[in-house]
Amino acid sequence: MSVYVLVHGAWRGSWCWKRVRGALEARGHEVFTPTLTGVADRQHLLSPQVDLDTHITDVVNLIRWEELSAAALCGHSYGGCVVSGVADRIPDRIGALVYLDAFVLENGQSLHDALPPEVRDAQLEGTRQVGEGWKVPPIPAEEFNVNARDRDWVNRQCSMQPLATFQQPIHLTGEIDRIENVTFILANGWAPSPFPPFYEKAKAKGWKTLTMACGHDVMLDKPEELVEALLAVAPRSAAPAH
Repeated sequence: MSVYVLVHGAWRGSWCWKRVRGALEARGHEVFTPTLTGVADRQHLLSPQVDLDTHITDVVNLIRWEELSAAALCGHSYGGCVVSGVADRIPDRIGALVYLDAFVLENGQSLHDALPPEVRDAQLEGTRQVGEGWKVPPIPAEEFNVNARDRDWVNRQCSMQPLATFQQPIHLTGEIDRIENVTFILANGWAPSPFPPFYEKAKAKGWKTLTMACGHDVMLDKPEELVEALLAVAPRSAAPAH
């Protein structure tokens, strides 16, 4: 059995992992898909104070209280920022790290630092217009080239993202470098995408890399392919001692 912790991207929640979670569980694996504070089924906790550290702590605490070890930790999109922070805090609990069409931040960098200026400025303008200055409205599913069948559903399901999660710089101590099993998956079926430079950096670092011909939401467009990729990288896990 392997243990998976799958972390969603901005504006999304646990709901986006349904297909992948079900497929992995059907094969006997243990799967956790936490919804981060302030979005989706936890949007009642949305506030200006919710930042990147809040979301890192969400996942760290899940792993600690569920007593997980050798977990395969996967972050999609903004979730890449979250899993980097988690892996740096508790590297001894992480058996594999997967960036799924995701941001890979350097120490002291925020997500907005890693975005093209015109994308960042458009987000800030949307925040000013409809987000009371601190909530970022979702990017339409069409811009991410989500498959046509799922677009309306994704647009209904997405919720506001607290701006501080995009603006708070990540603090990395270097402990993340202890994790040797790292994979970057690039979705190359949509454009313009900010993720090809992270894919190239991943190759230069010697990480495992692969591409999938689909839109940004790989777990919706190519769930079967993603499941196979996750099965290939996950270590086997022993059950926690009680």
